[in-house]
Amino acid sequence: MSAWAAKAIRQVREGHRPTPLRGLRVGGADVVLKDETALPTGSTKDRTVAAMLCHAIASGRITEGTGIVVATAGPVALAAARFATLLDLPFTALVPARTPPAVLDRIVHAGGRWRRATQPPAALQHEAHTLAEGWGAHFLDHLTDAEPAVAAWPPTLADELFAQLPEPPRWVVVGAGTGATSAALGRHIRREGLDTKLAVVDPENSAYFPAWASGAPDYGTGMPSRIPGIGRPRVEPGFQPGVVDLVIPIPDAASVAALHWLHRQNVNAGPSTGTAVWGIHHLTTALREPGPFATIIADSGTPYHNTYLNQTWLQDHNLDPTPYTDQLHP
Repeated sequence: MSAWAAKAIRQVREGHRPTPLRGLRVGGADVVLKDETALPTGSTKDRTVAAMLCHAIASGRITEGTGIVVATAGPVALAAARFATLLDLPFTALVPARTPPAVLDRIVHAGGRWRRATQPPAALQHEAHTLAEGWGAHFLDHLTDAEPAVAAWPPTLADELFAQLPEPPRWVVVGAGTGATSAALGRHIRREGLDTKLAVVDPENSAYFPAWASGAPDYGTGMPSRIPGIGRPRVEPGFQPGVVDLVIPIPDAASVAALHWLHRQNVNAGPSTGTAVWGIHHLTTALREPGPFATIIADSGTPYHNTYLNQTWLQDHNLDPTPYTDQLHP
């Protein structure tokens, strides 16, 4: 390994500190929330991108001066921009054509550049890969690369979570985007021989629940998820159904109701955490599971004040949490 590569990996890894735990009651059950908003870019994608970069550097795919391209305007882009700046590597996020200016500003603030895609959103990954090839850059494909990278660069979120807990929970409940987090949790549970079960919560339009229920690994819906960070129109390579005990489909409006309930409990979480909390509510009510439970605060609610936390925006997007609002209680 070159001196630059060794130094770069140290730089990526040395700043990490375990994220804190918070306690909450949901439906009379104890819930531990691992607060990933404490990471530098405020999202669990920070640790995922760190693993992908270390994996690519150690494998020789990223060397000194290599440009980095991602195909997203979300938290992966922010984390990748931060690390690229740290390593003095050129960084560009290829973003969907209709990405709002406020989102683009966050990428720039993190130290990156952006470029609007010219193809439809379904072709974003392919367009970014082609762009990276033309520039001689590395395409950081979070949908394909995240799971093997996380597996290769412990400690994972799962290792960290279970080391912090006084005893294993009855259930861990998380969403799946790339599938890397749920895969890491499932592997840890099985490797350590724990009695803990793993539930994945899945929003509307996502392929993970129907794929898990039908056993069809190539299932696709062709429709994007409306809950940021989780749910996919196809089953991504990182999703490992064999380590998942239950997949729970969650109505998007229920996710929003749980998000608003969390904010009333002074938990500054994003929509995907609302999905997870509604999944815990389902386990306590429909399945009579007593807990304790664990989940993660995957990202902050701050970027969503004008969208998922705004009643006018919700009405414009046909998301009415009212039917679910009164069902949640501490």
